[in-house]
Amino acid sequence: MSNTSLLALIRKKIVIDVDSMDPAVAIRHSSQTFTFCDMTSNQAIVFSEASKPDRQAILTSACQGIKGSVLDIGQQVESALVTLTALLAKEVFPHLTGKVHAQTSPKHANNTEATIVEAKAIVNAFEGQGIPRSRVCIKIPATPESLIACQYLEKTGINTLATCLFSLPQAVAASQAGCQYVAPYFNELRVHFEPKVWREYENPAEEHPMSPIISSIVASFKKLGTKTLVMPASIVTSQEAAVLASLSPDHLTLSANVLDQLTIDAEGTALSTLIERNSSYSGTDTSNVGVNSFPDYLKDGGQALREALSADQEASRKLADALGIFSEMEEKTRVLLRQELTK
Repeated sequence: MSNTSLLALIRKKIVIDVDSMDPAVAIRHSSQTFTFCDMTSNQAIVFSEASKPDRQAILTSACQGIKGSVLDIGQQVESALVTLTALLAKEVFPHLTGKVHAQTSPKHANNTEATIVEAKAIVNAFEGQGIPRSRVCIKIPATPESLIACQYLEKTGINTLATCLFSLPQAVAASQAGCQYVAPYFNELRVHFEPKVWREYENPAEEHPMSPIISSIVASFKKLGTKTLVMPASIVTSQEAAVLASLSPDHLTLSANVLDQLTIDAEGTALSTLIERNSSYSGTDTSNVGVNSFPDYLKDGGQALREALSADQEASRKLADALGIFSEMEEKTRVLLRQELTK
């Protein structure tokens, strides 16, 4: 990898995470001078890996311990799903300096207790594979009920990340819950499944609808002094990665495709100029932001956040759509596991 690549340039500014459960991706973009911090994942990434022919052994292994048990087939599938996620993460874990992330089921997004139970089960499964809980982070959709679960989990020593996040109120609520990270989506999830939904902007920093939102999250968190880190996700192009780098979040999580784009030296000069050009972009004015600028979004069962989401039709639409897509992907993985368990 050339030292002049855009990836090398961005690494100097921001912590880079790998948005993939394919160890080959982490290996390909690692070097003697660079190792990824975290690995992020979700139901779509799990299905993508589980459906690969060369990952059949992991799928089989995930089912071995539970196959033929006294549990009914539905319970076997759910148990194997958690084990599968842990086994896939275990493959990437040696190539990281930080945490592995796993996402709770979208079917539990509006159920605090079910989210807590599942998060604990995921952590236990990862510990069973030799990954300490200090290096596990549970990705949880940023709904009122689930962020209340995050608040509880953080108090018990389980790291959390608020995902499916499209608004400043969601981000502030996550910081109030004590989440380790927030992962605002730059693009809505559907662009990865229906490319025609994705829109290209000449200057994404000023024109993309999520740029001012992410900028305001970064600025507000600095004003509030929160420990919660900002990790933008759902990035499609190297240009978008460069723009996000200019907004100065704490982390960026990047897919294999974007990482590959960022290593193309020919784009480095033009896109490094883009980073510098947008480095002064401030987005929404946060000069008056203080500790009393926001309501307690988690009070009364998350009522203030519920109201904020209800008033933001676009954020609500994107959140619901993301949960729907993740549900579809999770069900596809269940089908694979059911087939394996009933052989």
